Amino acid sequence: MASLKELKGRINSVKSTQKITKAKQMVAAAKLRRAQAAAESARPYAERLAAVMASLAAKVGKSDSAPKLLAGTGSNQKHLLVVVNTDKGLCGGLNSNIVKEAKLQAKKLIAEGKDVQFYLIGKKGRAPIKRDYASKIAKHFDTSTVKTPGFEEADSVANELIGMFEAGEFDVAHLIYPTFKSALAQDPTTVQLIPVPSPEDAAGGDAVVEYEPGEEEILEELLPRYVKTQIFGALLEREASEQGASMTAMDNATRNAGDLINKLTIQYNRSRQAAITTELIEIIAGAEAL
Repeated sequence: MASLKELKGRINSVKSTQKITKAKQMVAAAKLRRAQAAAESARPYAERLAAVMASLAAKVGKSDSAPKLLAGTGSNQKHLLVVVNTDKGLCGGLNSNIVKEAKLQAKKLIAEGKDVQFYLIGKKGRAPIKRDYASKIAKHFDTSTVKTPGFEEADSVANELIGMFEAGEFDVAHLIYPTFKSALAQDPTTVQLIPVPSPEDAAGGDAVVEYEPGEEEILEELLPRYVKTQIFGALLEREASEQGASMTAMDNATRNAGDLINKLTIQYNRSRQAAITTELIEIIAGAEAL
């Protein structure tokens, strides 16, 4: 049984930890409001851009004049998984769920006989993916050097991915990132990023909108912007998901620390009471012996 001094030391240690987790919970809650607002504000723009692009893509279709970002390479063999993880830990199972989704997609593609490589954004996903797919990590993008990754980082990632695509390093790129639902739910999401998917059911033949210049010229400018917007949205969703998951994890840690403090305090009081009782018995026994 632990001594009274050891129990008191453990109680003080857990109390110190509880103060840290409570502080981190409050910081995450403050950051969450801003991150959630940014993520939700970006969604309507991305949806509207996708709608305009769908109208243009439906007109162009898979013609010979269609841009490569829309038409693709003509092959479906080489796949690139762009995995968006966080740079910091202490956010529950957020990163492990993203990595799990990435490995699931990789396993599925490899089973179909496809060549798979990874492009990693964020630090926390590197080690677990490297353990199973060390030879398949093509590149990674470091976002830990900036306080809050934004459109500049998304632009750099998109330009690099488009360059890799045009160089023939992959045929299809999939974007894997967390979608923020609430502080309790951040769902791993997988979408095709490159070539830009064109909706099969887009009825563009009878569209009343006439584009000037032609659709191909507009798509040449619109498609890279769409890729950048998708990556930018994924970064915003990551920030909101990270703060939400961190707030929930720190709240649970604070509660668990409180429960542990209560248990240790009861144990300390019982041990102290037992020690006092033992001393009283010894005093009484000594007095009777006289």
